Amino acid sequence: MTKKNSDKKVPVEKLRWILNPSELPFKTTKDLNPLKEIIGQKRGVDAFKFGAGMNNPGYNIFVTGVAGSGRLSTVKKLLHEISIKNGSVPDDLCYVNNFKDIEAPVLLRFKAGDGKRFKKAISNLIETLKKEAPLLFESQDYINRKKEIMEEYENKGKTFFKELDKKVRAEGFALVDIQIGQIKRPEIMPLIDGNPVHMDQVEEMVEKGRFPKEEFVELQKKHAALRDEINQIFLEIRDLQKEIQAKTDEMDRILFINMATGLLEPIKSSYKNKKIETYLNDILEDMSTNLQIFMGQAQQTVLAGLPIAMPQTDPFQPYQVNLLVDNGDQKGPPVVIESYPTYRNLFGSIERVVDRNGIWKTDFSRIKAGSFISANGGYLVLNLLDAAMEPGVWPALKRSLKTNKMEIQTYDPFYLFTTTGLKPEPIEMNAKVVIISNNYLYYMLMAYDEDMPKIFKVRADFDTYMNNDKESVIKFSEFIKMKTDEENLRPFDRTAAALLVEQAVRMSGRQEKISTGFPAITDIIREANYWAGEEKKTTVTEKHVQKAIDTKIYRTNMIEESLQEMIDRGTLMIDLEGEVVGQVNGLAVYSMGDLMFGKPSRITATTSMGRAGIINIEREADMSGATHNKGVLILSGFLRKRYAQDKPMTISASIAFEQSYGGIDGDSASSTEIYAILSSLSGIPLKQYIAVTGSMNQKGEVQPIGGVNEKIEGFYDCCRKKGLTGKQGVMIPDANIKDLMLRKDVVASVKKGMFHIYSVKNIDEGIEILTGEKAGEPGPDGSYPKGTLNFLVNERLKALAEGLSKFGKDSSKGIKRDKNRKKSGRKGGG
Repeated sequence: MTKKNSDKKVPVEKLRWILNPSELPFKTTKDLNPLKEIIGQKRGVDAFKFGAGMNNPGYNIFVTGVAGSGRLSTVKKLLHEISIKNGSVPDDLCYVNNFKDIEAPVLLRFKAGDGKRFKKAISNLIETLKKEAPLLFESQDYINRKKEIMEEYENKGKTFFKELDKKVRAEGFALVDIQIGQIKRPEIMPLIDGNPVHMDQVEEMVEKGRFPKEEFVELQKKHAALRDEINQIFLEIRDLQKEIQAKTDEMDRILFINMATGLLEPIKSSYKNKKIETYLNDILEDMSTNLQIFMGQAQQTVLAGLPIAMPQTDPFQPYQVNLLVDNGDQKGPPVVIESYPTYRNLFGSIERVVDRNGIWKTDFSRIKAGSFISANGGYLVLNLLDAAMEPGVWPALKRSLKTNKMEIQTYDPFYLFTTTGLKPEPIEMNAKVVIISNNYLYYMLMAYDEDMPKIFKVRADFDTYMNNDKESVIKFSEFIKMKTDEENLRPFDRTAAALLVEQAVRMSGRQEKISTGFPAITDIIREANYWAGEEKKTTVTEKHVQKAIDTKIYRTNMIEESLQEMIDRGTLMIDLEGEVVGQVNGLAVYSMGDLMFGKPSRITATTSMGRAGIINIEREADMSGATHNKGVLILSGFLRKRYAQDKPMTISASIAFEQSYGGIDGDSASSTEIYAILSSLSGIPLKQYIAVTGSMNQKGEVQPIGGVNEKIEGFYDCCRKKGLTGKQGVMIPDANIKDLMLRKDVVASVKKGMFHIYSVKNIDEGIEILTGEKAGEPGPDGSYPKGTLNFLVNERLKALAEGLSKFGKDSSKGIKRDKNRKKSGRKGGG
């Protein structure tokens, strides 16, 4: 190893950011105060508070951030603080019957808590009237007054019939009562020999010659005249009955109103509101015209001679109050978290029932509120992806936010053909909606939904990490204290807290940052507490935190271990010793959702004369992603810029990820691929015990990549299984040094000189480490020093170009000789 290459080794102290536990100002988290504020989300928190404070239309809040960044828990905490500070409680909402139009229920608003009291007051009123009204109509005074009216009616009726009886007898007829079923009806019959005889019988007597026909004709005329007179008298009696009934009804109504008005007066005085007063007057008016409900009996029907009681609806139901939203127990604006945002749960519904005739029916009492209405005057929180997947939810939500009104309707295709429906009075809405989603959905809606900028004017973007400084470390430790207090867990000592902070730094992917993925960190806190409990310890230490981290990986890394076994037994061919031309160990990251790990992959390159350029075998097999394709195309640009300034690029090179049977994407192997090509062209072998990662640009600069820790650890595990030789290592981009948070065992091996980490800034630095040969800098004329790798590559490309040119000329001469031979042959034959 040359001195220059040894300078490329990354110092041990840069391989992992370490928090010295002695620097923490506490022995255990017992000594700390629990965290009261939200850390690491200043931008998102400031934006959220701004949106919550804006009372103008459209200032709803769209919270974005990756899953696991604590968006929901942060939103809950912020809204809880805002709700307590605000203190204003929204009105109660009630729907009541509209006695003038039952299909348009009326909305009443009350101060918080008054809705329940009003409902109880109306219920008590109805119960009181149920008892008092029947007593009113059973009083002696009422009976005497009604008796007077009825006696007056009876006397007039008797006078009518007395005068009629005199007239009938004077004409030789008699009034006889005839029973027809349950009805008695007076009938006029002629007197024959002093006895009343029916006209039909007299007619039979005439036919038999027992009664003179002339007298019968005269009797018929008199009978018809008297019959008309009786019918007229009956019409007068019926009018008299109606008049008497109207008098008794009016008397009943006045008596009831006088009594009920006194009972209603305390309610009216308690709720001085024009709309409520109108409703109370409508109740009184409707009850006074339906007094039979106070004396009603269960209706009966007769079936096969047996009376059967039919089920009856509550006659007092129209006077009840439907308390839609009760804010009586609220201390501030309501905060509603809707975890299952179906249309019914979010916007409410109008329930329907089937009556005994099979007809769907409903009424105002079956109007149900959803979480959006329950959050009126407060805050509604929901997940966009959950809401967008439910039919009708997103359009209805947008419509309500644009109009600031909500009209409750049932969204259900099965109710398309119902025979009854309601159109409740719309509700004025003043709810602040908080949508939680990711950046992708936010940008997509902003691009394709023109209403988005109008109804979601505030974006609270939550970050995935915060700065790694002393203040953040202390706040992080206070977060541990808060969680242990909330969930009654064991305290963490300073070593455990330090390791947890280091794990959060690793999760962020950058040494100067700390992850704000607090849900995942909380899981480690809980699991470390569990392992401390298994050992009967009262305090969580570094050992327990490490065990929580290791066991979590162990539960999910079966695939990683299977791949490692295949490498160990030679099924997946990876060389960890020796040197090979045109072959290098690249590093790939496998992302399994809950686990990410790295493993080496053999990359080979072959070169030959031709004009095909660089052939990406993965692309030809439709196994390459767009980013990987771009990386391969960059290789061509690099080769042209460096080696094709004085000659054409006449090369056919093929690149392959050996034993790769799935898709490949990303450009992190582009530098690895160029090393294989340069080795193939120069004939200089590459060290197989050094794995490579890093993307590159057309200028030959090595660019940073992701998953650097997992890649290094993946190759380290392969070398450790085979046996560390002291020569093995990984070459990474220089820009990735600040991202290193390697496992402690990897750092220890590097410290002992058994494993090495190299960093490079460009391709020349990398090829020198892999080959042990100088790359060579171009001179003023563009040529490279003899014996350097770039010189050998350049000479090889020049030879390929000359060879292809010579081959082309020879081919042309051969074709020309063939043509001449054929031409002379034709002449000789002639």
